[in-house]
Amino acid sequence: IGRAGAMAAAAMVAAAGGGDFSDLREIKKQLLSVAERSRERGLQHSGKWAAELAFALEPLPLSELPPPPVLTEEDARDLDAYTLAKSYFDLKEYDRAAYFLRGCKSQKAYFLYMYSRYLSGEKKKDDETVDSLGPLEKGQVKNEALRELRVELSKKHKAQELDGFGLYLYGVVLRKLDLVKEAIDVFVEAAHILPLHWGAWLELCNLITDKEMLKFLSLPDTWMKEFFLAHIYTELQLIEEALQKYQSLIDAGFSKSTYIISQIAVAYHNIRDIDKALSIFNELRKQDPYRIENMDTFSNLLYVRSMKPELSYLAHNLCEIDKYRVETCCVIGNYYSLRSQHEKAALYFQRALKLNPRYLGAWTLMGHEYMEMKNTSAAIQAYRHAIEVNKRDYRAWYGLGQTYEILKMPFYCLYYYRRAHQLRPNDSRMLVALGECYEKLNQLVEAKKCYWRAYAVGDVEKMALVKLAKLHEQLNESEQAAQCYIKYIQDIYSCGEVVEHLEVSTAFRYLAQYYFKCKLWDEASACAQKCCAFNDTREEGKALLRQILQLRNQGETSSTDVAAPFFLPASLSANNTPTRRVSPLNLSSVTP
Repeated sequence: IGRAGAMAAAAMVAAAGGGDFSDLREIKKQLLSVAERSRERGLQHSGKWAAELAFALEPLPLSELPPPPVLTEEDARDLDAYTLAKSYFDLKEYDRAAYFLRGCKSQKAYFLYMYSRYLSGEKKKDDETVDSLGPLEKGQVKNEALRELRVELSKKHKAQELDGFGLYLYGVVLRKLDLVKEAIDVFVEAAHILPLHWGAWLELCNLITDKEMLKFLSLPDTWMKEFFLAHIYTELQLIEEALQKYQSLIDAGFSKSTYIISQIAVAYHNIRDIDKALSIFNELRKQDPYRIENMDTFSNLLYVRSMKPELSYLAHNLCEIDKYRVETCCVIGNYYSLRSQHEKAALYFQRALKLNPRYLGAWTLMGHEYMEMKNTSAAIQAYRHAIEVNKRDYRAWYGLGQTYEILKMPFYCLYYYRRAHQLRPNDSRMLVALGECYEKLNQLVEAKKCYWRAYAVGDVEKMALVKLAKLHEQLNESEQAAQCYIKYIQDIYSCGEVVEHLEVSTAFRYLAQYYFKCKLWDEASACAQKCCAFNDTREEGKALLRQILQLRNQGETSSTDVAAPFFLPASLSANNTPTRRVSPLNLSSVTP
């Protein structure tokens, strides 16, 4: 590295040092400086990230603006070739840019030369991929330039001639060649040499698969590390930690940052706090109405809530802004999916993948559409692609589990649901799916554990207790079955959505019969009366009421010596009979 270049790099490292946010003016200077340096090298996304973050901070007076970068002798010699090549690069004429940069020695021109060659290879690969977007096998189409680039960059790396940007590019090449361990080391080195370059941090995020890996990384102690940790916690589904980090960044002075606001919305989306996520996204759209990033996540939330008018408005709005963006295609796909036009939806997800074959969300959503269309082989293909892009995508693992469930292959199912559960240990849907799997494989003890755990972590679909009760029924464990049904009824009535749950009638029917067997007439008749409110159990309820009346008339008294009378919610019990509570499944210590 030229002396001036080395000095500039050292200054930036020193400046970014320490995870301290006390001097926001200095941070703003650094962000403006790195945004400019990223743009000079054609790294538009890193430049944009730094610029957005800088925009969230107070403007600097003229006297404090960062000075233009110092030019070295080599920079001056390469200036003409660099200026010409950069104009070609901006027009996406990568081969042409690389041709005019041959033999350039300055760091900036050398980076652009290598990066042009890399992007040229990627563009050719994508063009070929688009032509064969059918069941594309992994590695069929390769970026031909990668091996040569690796050889040249590794020579420079050994000679310690790469700056932070050069190391970043070397890491990307290694990652593309599936040399993950080497890539991680290089990205960590890049983060040490140039901590302000967000691209290197982001690449690291994509390569870290669990919290253990994160512990063993020796990362530079800089304020950028806080942004990295917040991002990686979101990716690893450690949402509480992520939200704490983002809150501390907001408190440090980044409250206006649209990047942080959008990340918080994504975090709430990941923990299924849909109302909170929706309100944050609506706020974000007021602040940044032409934003397209993350709008596909917003559309997923609208889809889950079945908000057709809002989803339709969003789709039209994004179409007006830019119809050829991946996110726009995904939003339109979600809109058609909500209208049950699955072929049209799949078409838009395919269009998204033609624009960017590495776009994770589109692969997963396309898998869902193929599932709706009963095309399991295409669904499996799509989900596998999603996993190739990102092994942490629990939706793709879960989708694969569902497809193999349809194909009646429970051992495969079990494997995929387990992977989904590892990624989302506190998601009741994964646990219920696992329980069903174990049930099919006749591993009933495991199934019971899964259903109980699903209830304990907060059952989203309110089905775990019913499934657990039915298991107990199968095993003739009537006491536990009754206990589960009672818990289920309390749950349903406490959240006030009785009508939608078909299993409520099943629960009342079972409890009525159970109490009848126990000779607890009051409870039995209370449940039988409830049965009369549902079409499918009306006749049984009436018949049971008649039997109870008959037995009472014959002088049969209500039993008092039964071991386990149960607790019914006061609102349901006909005459509010005082009753005792029993310990559920001997798991009373586990509180949901």
